[in-house]
Amino acid sequence: MLGLNLEEPRAIREAKEEGERKVVLRQLNRLVGAIPDALLSQIQGLSVEQLEALADALLDFSTLADLEGWLQGEVRG
Repeated sequence: MLGLNLEEPRAIREAKEEGERKVVLRQLNRLVGAIPDALLSQIQGLSVEQLEALADALLDFSTLADLEGWLQGEVRG
């Protein structure tokens, strides 16, 4: 309309994504304990949509195996 770009700047989007990733990792650490580096790197590689899905799914996790299974499903899916 007025030629304004109302899209959120990339730096802000990236900062929000990193904040969400940190919260998910804190929740996972509290639920299942220390997360192995291999799983951490997989989590770091998740898209925003996958990260949001993990945030929902982790509410049902009780073991590290639950996280591993979820991540394997994301790789195959």
